[in-house]
Amino acid sequence: MDNLLEKIRNTTDYLMNEGIINPEIGIILGTGLSKLVDEIRIIKCIDYADIPDFPVSTVESHHGKLIFGELSGKKVLAMQGRFHYYEGYTMQQITFPVRVMNSLGVKYLIVSNACGSLNSEYKKGELMLLTDHINLLGSNPLLGKNYDELGPRFPDMSKPYSPFLNQKIIEIATREKIPLYQGVYTAVPGPNLESRAEYRYLRFIGADVVGMSTIPEILVSHHMGLQSAAISVITDECDPDNLEPVDIKTILSVAAIAEKKLTKIVIELVKDI
Repeated sequence: MDNLLEKIRNTTDYLMNEGIINPEIGIILGTGLSKLVDEIRIIKCIDYADIPDFPVSTVESHHGKLIFGELSGKKVLAMQGRFHYYEGYTMQQITFPVRVMNSLGVKYLIVSNACGSLNSEYKKGELMLLTDHINLLGSNPLLGKNYDELGPRFPDMSKPYSPFLNQKIIEIATREKIPLYQGVYTAVPGPNLESRAEYRYLRFIGADVVGMSTIPEILVSHHMGLQSAAISVITDECDPDNLEPVDIKTILSVAAIAEKKLTKIVIELVKDI
């Protein structure tokens, strides 16, 4: 993507002309996690298909809309639906919206996802705050030409998840009496779920949950110096010795139950920062 900077400028100009001015906080809503939009006082809603150089979400549960509005008194820019590697997009396409958020002035990024639990103590229907990750997607959005205007060639990854935001989230969960695990997220390409042997391997290397997203957006966000946090909704339990078949309908139903807790945390987090 040799003309990345030009594409960012063109898309930024388009969105600003559509009235998206000075958003403070970016939000990416994962699988089955779109109800937060109901809490936003919407100023502008744009279909991804109408935005220059934006991919179009092909996943049924992802609505494919960029929403600008006010939440807890702050201007937010929310992606109602994200893009995944398994949809056939490049890592640069998947993370392009985060580049644009940064160009528009976003300072904080909040990411959510649905995931499977590898840690036997982490139960479905609960939330996990990401403290670290293991990238098993087989690619990286920072491959290729580096633009110094965007970030360094070799970004440090000792703290990819903002200690400031994570501490705020922990305090909110405690205050609101919302159970909140903390742990390591790993991402695999998908779209299939994992085999028994793969679940054993992922747990052995130190992952607490597994999903198919989030890490690319965090890498790019961190590359540009944004403060980022991510919360997983655990939708299924991946015990290789007692593995039950799971389908997307079940995953979405569990996500819907847990998303009330996630929504509460995000509303309070936006208010606190």
